[in-house]
Amino acid sequence: MNTSSASLSASESTGFFGAYGGQFVPDDLKARLDEVTEAFDRYSDNSFFKDELDYYFKHYTGRPNPIFFCANLSERLGGAKIYLKREDLNHLGAHKINNTLGQCLLAKRMGKKRIVAETGAGQHGVATAATAALLGLECTVYMGAEDMKRQRLNVIRMEMLGAKVVPALSGQRTLKEAVDEALAAWIANPDTFYVLGSAVGPHPYPTMVRHFQAVIGCEAREQMLAECGKLPVAAFACVGGGSNAIGLFAGFVDDADVRLIGVEPAGRGLTYGDHAASLCKGEPGVMHGFHSYMIKDENGEPGAVYSISAGLDYPSVGPEHSYLKDIGRAEYVSVTDKEAVDAFFLLSRTEGIIPALESSHALAQAVKVAPTLPKDAALLVCLSGRGDKDVEQMEAFLESAK
Repeated sequence: MNTSSASLSASESTGFFGAYGGQFVPDDLKARLDEVTEAFDRYSDNSFFKDELDYYFKHYTGRPNPIFFCANLSERLGGAKIYLKREDLNHLGAHKINNTLGQCLLAKRMGKKRIVAETGAGQHGVATAATAALLGLECTVYMGAEDMKRQRLNVIRMEMLGAKVVPALSGQRTLKEAVDEALAAWIANPDTFYVLGSAVGPHPYPTMVRHFQAVIGCEAREQMLAECGKLPVAAFACVGGGSNAIGLFAGFVDDADVRLIGVEPAGRGLTYGDHAASLCKGEPGVMHGFHSYMIKDENGEPGAVYSISAGLDYPSVGPEHSYLKDIGRAEYVSVTDKEAVDAFFLLSRTEGIIPALESSHALAQAVKVAPTLPKDAALLVCLSGRGDKDVEQMEAFLESAK
């Protein structure tokens, strides 16, 4: 299986994508990052490492997962045909396992015994806990206390898999605070490896996460050509930190005729504190050791964010997405909670597939675009995860709407 990706930036070896990325960190953290960089550079293209990763992709994750033509949905909407890249069919129900397998295998080669991670909606936490169990690593996951309430099912799953789940109690008690505490734990414990869940953070994490998630786009490109005889006119993915999106985009970035469309959470509306649309409404700044678009408060610090989806409420975004935005290679839009919820039920009731609320944002934008295109056009949506984790939250949402 080819897990390599296109080169999105000639300067990525320095940790920058255009003006974005880098390492804006204290010396004690830089030493840890340099250790990870050296290991990633040594092993990422090593044939034995790649063979082991491909073995687990096939026999543990269940790759390759298929693309699926939404015949009922496409007929209902009119216009372009909508295809899904079925990351929801991965073991544990999301794309996160692609990255945790790669990073945990790297940790093993570095001789690390303990894993720390952050999680928002819990899917990265579950994937990290499962991978740690598989590879015999101790695992601690930091999760915002507010997110632990919203995603109690995933907290239980992590604990069942042997992980210790630690609530982040500061600030908004969501993903940003979980990252803060995971980084602090990593610095304090030299025997640990930090498994970062999205394409954010200081170098080498944005490059490393894209490397492991590029399997999404590489598979999807081959599958679209094999099943449709052509590439999609547009590829859609939700964007919080942006790992599923950068993984999908990596397969098509060199295909100039394929539009790359990232979809951010507009939440309750695009006023401060009601959304988490960093690329659409933010500005460049430094947060968590990297330079990228971010939402700021009146003092220029990371600002308040909100999304119905716990996996998208992060006040910054992967630096590669900022670069793609600035050079015009990718487009970034936002959809509201209501639009995402409507898409959630639309897919559930037309195709019998319950999508994650995160993925529903990408689907919502595709639903808008499809009727504007001819019937022989194809759209590809990354269904980054399944919606089992969101059932209780959706029940509460429906009750409140009555």
